[in-house]
Amino acid sequence: MEGSVDAAEVIVAASPQEAIDAFGDGGDVTVVAGGTIVMPEITHGRLRPRRALLIGRAGLAGVSQENGRIVIGAGTSLADLEDAVEPLGTCARRVADLEIRGQATLGGNLCAPPGDEAPRGDLQAALLVLDAQVRSTGAGGERTEPVEDFLASGPAGRLVLDVSVAEPEAAATATVRRPHAHAYTVMRVCAARVNGETRIAVSGAGPTAVRSRAAEQAAAQGADAAAERVLDDVSPHDDALASSWYRGQVLPVLVRRALNDLD
Repeated sequence: MEGSVDAAEVIVAASPQEAIDAFGDGGDVTVVAGGTIVMPEITHGRLRPRRALLIGRAGLAGVSQENGRIVIGAGTSLADLEDAVEPLGTCARRVADLEIRGQATLGGNLCAPPGDEAPRGDLQAALLVLDAQVRSTGAGGERTEPVEDFLASGPAGRLVLDVSVAEPEAAATATVRRPHAHAYTVMRVCAARVNGETRIAVSGAGPTAVRSRAAEQAAAQGADAAAERVLDDVSPHDDALASSWYRGQVLPVLVRRALNDLD
């Protein structure tokens, strides 16, 4: 039936191991955590899961310290990240509204597919600059990899368990937003200094966030130099919120602002 999960096998995981076992190699399974993206897709008939794995009670939420890094469970809500290390905290606070943030999860935001009308994956740029490491399971078993590699290969067939991030020496973010009931973020630049290295990432310019190494290298010569190089790594696109031309004009400005605030 269109817009229904009546025909689906529904599995409610009660522990991390139950979630891992039920997910298996990720074949033919739809993971439901907060449901803020998945449920509208099902309602409108764009997604018809045969197996639905509910992980909201699987014990995958929480924030802890481990080996000098911050470990965040994949089921942690965005509301619980509003006071997180910067720029992650600011990014979490700017997602939609309180109701959405209370349900949406870190894992869901990280794995969100590109939206037709508005960017998703609001936290991706922050995770990139914080040297995030993603622990996931699926075909081939458990693995931990840099978030950049995880995004490049795509989340299909992987169940995110947790994400660890570094505590930066300094961090900043700059954004352009479109007023709306959920105040969409059109594009965001995050910058952080981690272990003496300046890292710069952009979200909202394309389907997923990207790290700009050209801008990072130029940052040693100042914010203006970095701003001039960011488009070497980023190819802005068109969508319902903004044109590629507009994004190309605004992006260097955001890089300059973020780096000036970083200092």
